[in-house]
Amino acid sequence: MPTLFTKIINGEIPSYKVAEDENFYAFLDISPNAKGHTLCIPKKEEDKIFDLGEDEYLELMRFSRKVAKALEKTVSCKRVGIAVVGLEVPHVHVHLIPINEMKEMTFQHKISMTTQEFETLAAEIQSNL
Repeated sequence: MPTLFTKIINGEIPSYKVAEDENFYAFLDISPNAKGHTLCIPKKEEDKIFDLGEDEYLELMRFSRKVAKALEKTVSCKRVGIAVVGLEVPHVHVHLIPINEMKEMTFQHKISMTTQEFETLAAEIQSNL
């Protein structure tokens, strides 16, 4: 059965897409820790990040770095934090979180955004890729 993220990639579930290439997809987290919280995922379903082949792993990190650099240009922050937890959805995903305080990396601190704010932010990040 396809994962939630595979359904997003296939367009069965809507998302606020930030970036996409042949092998990877990035979109805004709909329950963000901070403005700009983005998930980078491989299009290939894999549960655990270290089960990816070495080349796939390195390419995911390159893709994530590209998205993080665009986030830094778009969202005012001290840095972009990175986390790979993977318990919520059994599909590899890298969290990129613009942070100013440690609490923004705890996954217990959430913010609310409107649909319009998500759409505008996704477009701004795309323009900085």
